[in-house]
Order: sequence, then structure tokens, then C-alpha cells
Amino acid sequence: MLTKRIIPCLDIKDGRTVKGVNFLGIKSVGDPVEMAGAYSGQGADELVFLDISAAVEGRKAFSALVERIALEINIPFTVGGGISTVEDASVLLRAGADKVSVNSAAVRNPSLISDIASRFGSQCVVVAIDAKNTDGVWRVTTHGGSQFSDKELFSWAKQAESLGAGEILFTSMNHDGTCSGYACSEYRKLSEMLDIPVIASGGAGSADDIVQVLSSSGGNADAALAASIFHYGQVLIPDLKKRLAEHGIPVRM
Repeated sequence: MLTKRIIPCLDIKDGRTVKGVNFLGIKSVGDPVEMAGAYSGQGADELVFLDISAAVEGRKAFSALVERIALEINIPFTVGGGISTVEDASVLLRAGADKVSVNSAAVRNPSLISDIASRFGSQCVVVAIDAKNTDGVWRVTTHGGSQFSDKELFSWAKQAESLGAGEILFTSMNHDGTCSGYACSEYRKLSEMLDIPVIASGGAGSADDIVQVLSSSGGNADAALAASIFHYGQVLIPDLKKRLAEHGIPVRM
């Protein structure tokens, strides 16, 4: 059985790590390079860095920060935010990122997924999906959750896989930053319908929430991504992995 992954997420705005609730109320929580080094030392399996200002303000994800992070850590990391061309992805991968995450631009131009996958391999392509449940339908959003698209979560995830996505990173906007637990039924459905890994994001409030979303009887996700509980020291990664192992969930210790 493949080991489950623990992935701290650092949302980046103006070069600082920030956090909000339901994609709003953004505030600074630290320096991303320092935090990356700390998480690597604690035993995180991977890291995700999302430049949340990029899609909204039209900025390119910045390679200088990626280079600094690559020098600081020895675990895989993904970078996203404002990636709209193969060249955008190339710049970040050359700077040291292991994977790139595409979101808004891929919704507008799905062939971006296949173009990046053809150039660098599916293992480098993470398709991030920010979706909100409105009237029982999980509607896919773009531009940092500020605009609804015409896509629906499950059909878009399946299409992304067919285009060459290596992983799906689904964030529930209804749960993001609330610390009320993950949308486990949705992760279970995604894991059953897809042949690529599913990363759960949005809603972690405790170690038990992560146990639930990773367990075969819960969300059955391949990886759990979280921010607040790690940033504020509510959950320490070594303790979390011990808890997961105690519940029979395979992790890298």
C-alpha cells in the first residue's frame, strides 16, 4: 500500500505566507523560506506554495522565491499561482520546483494541462480545483475563488485526468480555513472515480480530521494538505504521523 502524504500549504502574497477563512480575511503568518525549512525538518512529505495574488492581480509566479526555497529544503514541492503557459511552468521547474499547479488558466484553456504534461510529464502537473457547493452542486471557481466557472467538480476532475494531470488537488471553499473537517464524501468519490492521486484541502482543524480524510473508511484521499493547524502549531507533523500510524494508515516516519 502506498504511503499517505502530509503536505503543509503556504499561500503566498507579496512574498509572505498568509492565511484566511473561506478565501477571505487574509493576514500574514510568516516568511515562506523559513517556514519551508521548518516543515522539511519536521518530516513533511511535500510542500505546496500558492501565489494567491497571481491569478487575481495577473502576476507571474515568481521564480526567485522558488530558487530560495529549493536551496532550503530536500523534499518535493509544488508551486502554483498565475501559471498560464508552458513557459510559465518551465520557469518555475527550472528554478527548482518539482511540480506546478494550474487552476484558473486550465479552466479557461484545458489544453494547458496536456501541453505541460507533454513537455515535462504528467508527474509534474497538479490540477488544483477550488469548488463551492451551491444548491447541491460543486461549482468550480477561478481567480482565487472569486468567480464561478461553467464547470462542475467531478466532471472537471475526470477531464483533467484525461488531459494528463498527475494529481488533483481539490479545495472545498465551503470548508477552507474553518477548521471544521474536510469534505470527506467528496474526496472518497474522487478517489473512486480517478486513477491518479487525490489531495484533500480545506477544513483541517485537528489531527483527527486528517485521520478521517486519509482513512479507507473516510475520505480515502492520497494526501492531506493543511495550513492553519500547522502554521499556528496546533498540530505537529511528527505527532500527526504517529497518530496516523496508530490508526493503521501508512505514512513515512
